[in-house]
Amino acid sequence: MPVIISLLRGINVGGHKPIKMDALCSVYKAIGLGDVQSCLQSGNVVFTAKTQDLKSLTKQIEDAIEQKFGQHSEVILRTSSELKRVIANNPFAKAPGIETGKLGLVFFKETPAVESCEQVLGVKAKDEEVHSNGREFYIYFGSGMGRSKLFAAIARKLTSGTTRNWNTVAKLAEIVERLETPA
Repeated sequence: MPVIISLLRGINVGGHKPIKMDALCSVYKAIGLGDVQSCLQSGNVVFTAKTQDLKSLTKQIEDAIEQKFGQHSEVILRTSSELKRVIANNPFAKAPGIETGKLGLVFFKETPAVESCEQVLGVKAKDEEVHSNGREFYIYFGSGMGRSKLFAAIARKLTSGTTRNWNTVAKLAEIVERLETPA
């Protein structure tokens, strides 16, 4: 069965939209998904599914979450092969001095509009760099994400994404590897 990564947008951030991961995992199990595992407290769930229809599966998960918790949470899905491609295409992989805790990856549900991407890519910020890869943006926050001009521009221009730091992406990849490797 395909391994799928689910990223929820905007939960457990600054005390907003609190959802416990064990309760979230129970929602995924209740709709028939297998091998359900959460990663950290920011709405990352890895699972197996019989279907590869990600659009239908996204709606099913969003509806189940809304029904269970009474709040809408946007769900962004990636297959294991898509996650592996994202990792392999990291433009910062061989750059010297990159701290993985300052490297962010923005996952978008759909490929953002070209005009919006160009506006974000045109933002010049000290110690920050961004690269677009279709449905993902790689951002290096040299001075951290808290006061980032790039992150603010993304939040204003490209609202359908969710950001994970590179360390989280690596942990998700480890879970995927375990689920794909026969025991």
